[in-house]
Amino acid sequence: MSTSRTIVIAAGGTGGHFFPAQALADELSARGHTLVLMTDERTGTISEGVFSKGQQFTLPASGVVGRNPLRALKACLTLLKSAWKARSLLQTIRPDAVVGFGGYPSVAPLLGARLMGKTHPPLIIHEGNAILGQANAVLSRFADVIATSFPTVARLPVGTHTVLTGMPVRPAITALAGEPFTPPGETISLLVWGGSLGATVFSEVLPAALARLSPDLRKRLRVTQQARKADIEVVRKTYAELGLNARVESFLSDVPDLLRSAHLVIGRAGGSSIAELTVAGRPSILVPLPIAASDEQTENAKAITSAGAGWIMRQPDFTPVALASRLTDLLTSPDELERAAAAAARLARPDAARHLADSVEECFHLSPSSVNQPPHSPQKTV
Repeated sequence: MSTSRTIVIAAGGTGGHFFPAQALADELSARGHTLVLMTDERTGTISEGVFSKGQQFTLPASGVVGRNPLRALKACLTLLKSAWKARSLLQTIRPDAVVGFGGYPSVAPLLGARLMGKTHPPLIIHEGNAILGQANAVLSRFADVIATSFPTVARLPVGTHTVLTGMPVRPAITALAGEPFTPPGETISLLVWGGSLGATVFSEVLPAALARLSPDLRKRLRVTQQARKADIEVVRKTYAELGLNARVESFLSDVPDLLRSAHLVIGRAGGSSIAELTVAGRPSILVPLPIAASDEQTENAKAITSAGAGWIMRQPDFTPVALASRLTDLLTSPDELERAAAAAARLARPDAARHLADSVEECFHLSPSSVNQPPHSPQKTV
């Protein structure tokens, strides 16, 4: 039986960063370890329930982005202040490992740990995308291990120790692994999720695209769509005028059930979304979020499309006319949807949380499974 250790998990901001942390927390807690969460103000109630029996610390976080020098300086000062606060907390907690999940909320705890000098605990970062994120690019230079979600990750520093774990997903999503995909019959279930960023384009394009479908096809549709609160009423009204069976919400609390019944998913291409789609084995149309600083979602989407598991539509090409044409082709071709679903399932890594927990334990020589199974290192690209 493993010795109980104290592990700090640094995550926050969006669900895409926090849900994998939640999955790891569940796995580590089941192994008897004590968990401490370091997060930012934005996480709010997302963390409740998972870390309710452990300690939580909220640290100021700020992204060093944009061209405004004054804002950049202010952000740097905020991060440094948070790092020193984290260092003080960590010296009291004395964790056996610190695990960061990317995004700026993870910078202060890991930097604070590094500032402890030779006494710092092992530092592990998890990269959820096919390109190393900006925060992880900073942290990777002094991390002991970089756990990755994709076999190939761009911009990894040369010489870093990497292990391919996959992207941890929530247990309710993991439970979908291996469930068969049933092609659409009389009813076609369409799931549209936008995440915390970039949902507006779906509110603008989907109603206009679905209006262009044939009346017979629209009658068969059952649409569930995530939308920004500001857009919900307009989208609902449009769907009602089209006579569509539609549910439009700002937050979808029953994602596992929705994925189970979905025949096609339309959404962004964040690392967590990709992982959930592949574990559930569902075909998708992916619209990568256009980000000036990086193109990580496009690279994530390419991993899906190159395997035949879905289709990519870049945002400039994501128009009502183009989407209506693509939907007409796909929704009237159940065999094509079934092939894509099977391809998605072949990409799944439902044991990602277990593999990541093994990697954490390996850092303090606790993992019984690591004795005969050396970590797999993904191909590195610079």
